[in-house]
Amino acid sequence: MLTTIRFVVKSVIAGLALAFIVVAIKPNLIARLPQAVDLAPATPAASYASAVHTAAPAVINIHASRVVKRRVNPLVDDEFLRRFFNRPDVPKERTQSDLGSGVLLGANGVVVTNHHVVANAEEIHVMLRDGRSARAQVVGVDPDTDLAILRIPLKNLTGIPIGTVDDLAVGDVVLAIGNPFGVGQTVTMGIVSAKGRSRLGINTFEDFIQTDAAINPGNSGGALITAEGKLVGINTAILSDTGQASGIGFAIPVDVAQHVAQQITQFGYVRRGWLGIEVERLTAAEAEKHDAPASTSGVLVNRVLASGPAARAGLKPGDLIVEIDGTPISDPQSAINTISAVSPGSPVRITVLRSGRELDLDVVVSQRPG
Repeated sequence: MLTTIRFVVKSVIAGLALAFIVVAIKPNLIARLPQAVDLAPATPAASYASAVHTAAPAVINIHASRVVKRRVNPLVDDEFLRRFFNRPDVPKERTQSDLGSGVLLGANGVVVTNHHVVANAEEIHVMLRDGRSARAQVVGVDPDTDLAILRIPLKNLTGIPIGTVDDLAVGDVVLAIGNPFGVGQTVTMGIVSAKGRSRLGINTFEDFIQTDAAINPGNSGGALITAEGKLVGINTAILSDTGQASGIGFAIPVDVAQHVAQQITQFGYVRRGWLGIEVERLTAAEAEKHDAPASTSGVLVNRVLASGPAARAGLKPGDLIVEIDGTPISDPQSAINTISAVSPGSPVRITVLRSGRELDLDVVVSQRPG
């Protein structure tokens, strides 16, 4: 037994000595040994609860009721046949209730929503996130941008913080708040997919923010906000074969919504500039036909309304508009947007190409007909 103990002690001493020699000769050997695993918790995922807490109280649910006529077969509606076959009367009208969303712009009860949410509505009721409800009054509508301005007679309201589309970049995180399918206030997240989307055939004036945040029926008129809780858009439409969210949604920029709200509350309608012309996209063939380089960017004037602002300034069919007040014109939509943004009665300078020559024409813009 004693012999065994002596053997173990000698072996341990020999092992320690060998380890000391190895460390003395190659001290960097220890650095090659596996390091301890860091078991510290990972950084928590980003949360947007603060943004939702800031913006959500200003997003409301809208119930718009309207009377619609039933499509009834004339034979079924014939009084004699109903009596003969003992069929009940069929009401010719029924009440339809549509759901949507809206956004409180301030504590004064002004609400912005989509025109298609409240169009032809006989009664509009809103419900706030805090449980209060009220009947809303239509202040004015602007079908050309699909916007409507309402007012609700409630106190202690919370307006939403306002951002600007100029500070929004493709790839920024955005949140859509609304009332999809009438289930109650819901938040979805996505990114800004594009800015300045137009030529979609949705509205007369188009300058949409595109997002992949889920937008479904009932979200119309709701808020598109930044990760800081600032309003940047009014959710309006989706591109889908099924009518449900497909990752391509469109929101009207808050800058447009604010302008429409200011114009409607001040004048009762939106005042827009008008020239009295019809234009079409300028193709390379049309440019060469009118003695301009094929690379010319602009629009072709194909009709000038007699006695309109453009006619009085000397604009003619066949002119190529390339600039309006220094703003390059690339297509009919940009021409419409640029002119409509000018206050009626204001002068603008239109740069045109006529028979290969550049001309500047001064035009006093008129009020766009309703």
